[in-house]
Amino acid sequence: MKIPEGIAVKLDVSRETMSRLESYVALVEKWQPRVNLVSPASLPDIWTRHIWDSAQLATYIQGGSPRLVDVGSGAGFPGLVLAMLTDAECHLVESDQKKAIFLRTVIRECGLTAKVHNHRVENLPCLEAAIITARALAPLDRLLPLLATQLRPGTRCLFLKGAQVEAELAALVATLDETANVTWRLHPSLTNPNSSVIDLLVS
Repeated sequence: MKIPEGIAVKLDVSRETMSRLESYVALVEKWQPRVNLVSPASLPDIWTRHIWDSAQLATYIQGGSPRLVDVGSGAGFPGLVLAMLTDAECHLVESDQKKAIFLRTVIRECGLTAKVHNHRVENLPCLEAAIITARALAPLDRLLPLLATQLRPGTRCLFLKGAQVEAELAALVATLDETANVTWRLHPSLTNPNSSVIDLLVS
């Protein structure tokens, strides 16, 4: 699938990285008929709806090689995209075996160093992540309890959220007790005016 010119400019990556992204998109298209990786309606717009949407998180991952844990990776958005665009040490958590096989295939064919954990995140020991990412996994008041074993002081979470973000935040606040040391900021999404990036810090 041809890269939209505007997306190529926005990504502003090396030729090698762009080649990896193109190979990744080709693999999604190849596997989609066998494994439901993305919504069929979004596949024709994969460069904007999935690649660029995921890539915007690279802005928040600066310096060093932080350990990044992407939860509910599915087709690899945003985890695999961030593995291509940043120096983060990426761990992808995906409970579905077929999707985990797909993720490992992309890692192998695109020459990445990311690691796949074919488990439910609540059953994993703490991976000591500096950054946790998630996209379309669960509402915030259910998501944070799922991540309980992975959260520790200093963990930063970057969640891509849609139009219901304010309602999700209100529901989250209602579940937090007085000892919860969680703060957050909302950043506007670069791909959808009705969406946001939640930048949440555990202290």
